[in-house]
Amino acid sequence: MGIVWWLIVGLIAGWLTGRIMGGGGGALMDIILGLVGALAGGFLMSLLGFKAEGGLIYTIIVAVIGAIVVTWIYRKVVARPA
Repeated sequence: MGIVWWLIVGLIAGWLTGRIMGGGGGALMDIILGLVGALAGGFLMSLLGFKAEGGLIYTIIVAVIGAIVVTWIYRKVVARPA
């Protein structure tokens, strides 16, 4: 998959993650976390023995799952005490 596809998948994953988790980081941060999540999700799925042969929908689902995990970690690290 070329870099353009990774950017498109990261954009979609970031947008979906922003909708699922309530946003709050802004559009650019959602895209960045989506890209990082796509990489993290792909890495975690390969560790679990899944192959990257599922097509575009499978890739987006894995990227969204990864982006949700990355966004959750990001919010725990950056969160300010009340």
